[in-house]
Amino acid sequence: MCIIIWEIESVCQVFIGIIYSPAVSGKGAVRMVREAKNIIITGASSGIGTELAKMAASKGDYPILLARSYSKLKDLQTQLLQQYSCYSAIYQVDVADEGKVAAVVNEIEQHFHRIDVVINNAGVGTFATVENIRSEDARAMVDVNILGTFYITQAVLPHMKKQHAGHIINIGSQAGRLATPKSSMYAAAKHALIGFSNAVRLESSAFSIHVSTVNPGPVRTPFIKKADPSGNYEKAVEKFFIEPSKLAERILGLIEHPRRELNLPWWMAAVSKIYAIMPTILEKLAGKQFKKK
Repeated sequence: MCIIIWEIESVCQVFIGIIYSPAVSGKGAVRMVREAKNIIITGASSGIGTELAKMAASKGDYPILLARSYSKLKDLQTQLLQQYSCYSAIYQVDVADEGKVAAVVNEIEQHFHRIDVVINNAGVGTFATVENIRSEDARAMVDVNILGTFYITQAVLPHMKKQHAGHIINIGSQAGRLATPKSSMYAAAKHALIGFSNAVRLESSAFSIHVSTVNPGPVRTPFIKKADPSGNYEKAVEKFFIEPSKLAERILGLIEHPRRELNLPWWMAAVSKIYAIMPTILEKLAGKQFKKK
């Protein structure tokens, strides 16, 4: 049974649902930024998810945090309150558990009456050659990275369609656009996520629902060490790391300026585009770089 912690009231600089910031033009005028949002974040207990929670709190939004670790969620909830004077709601749930996901989303909808944004961030990965990937690790990458996103999306869509508004942001990967050695199952799951997002976008557009896919390159989070305990991949991409706080800021920027895809860094996105046009040539030219895991 999932453990649910309710926090009734938010003091994240919200007044009648509108966030105000210091004037940037005129003589001391107060400028309206945007309405505060109820934002569901999966995989919130570490890495990108934690940074998203902090960034959302700093912007005056109401973070609704989902993860498997109750203790980490509770610590994060305390941190948001202490650092940002922001209350939040936390739910202990495994996104790969379809029944519990449906129950939690239903509880959220009944309590908050509105779901503005969902960020499907929960993800797992194992970097190894095909013959060295355990079947349970392969299954976990499919269950969490694609089926978990499906379960959450399927549960929230009826609520968003009813309110005729909403934004679903799915965290993919550049691996879903350009697969490299030792990323077979991870790349397959993220490739599926991109296709899934594209289909849901078309299905939901008539209901004023935005669907965005974020495809970052390597991000400096604990995910990297879990995916490759040897440390080889971390060393190989050290100079290419994206800082999670900067990524979180770009992701939340999509709420104000929706777009179908956000690909980072720009040069890696460019390589992925070139690969889509001339894969054989690029594999010959950059084969050694691809094998650095």
